[in-house]
Amino acid sequence: MDVLINVFVGLHIIGIAALLGGFFTQMKAMGEGTAAFGKGMLHGALTMLVTGVALVGLNQADDQSVNNVKIGIKLALLVVILGLVYVKRDEEKVSPPLFGAVGLLTVANIFIAVLWT
Repeated sequence: MDVLINVFVGLHIIGIAALLGGFFTQMKAMGEGTAAFGKGMLHGALTMLVTGVALVGLNQADDQSVNNVKIGIKLALLVVILGLVYVKRDEEKVSPPLFGAVGLLTVANIFIAVLWT
């Protein structure tokens, strides 16, 4: 079971990298007001959602403790991120505050995962 959990953790990190990497590559464009949400950002957020739900299920099936409050907050942040990226995915440019919010929420989600023990 540990191997399967570790595979999903790796896939979850790949999703984070896709979402955050897409944000970082658009930071200069955000400063110019021409940033847009790429397909990679949407796929990264979806990967995070699917693998995150799988990780919770696998950890509970393995009788490991799961902090439901932490998972609920992370899920809420991810749903907001996914909603923003999905709704604005076809627009040629997204307003800088909205684009920055996605980056900020992504970083917040990472820090909650790492620092909340």
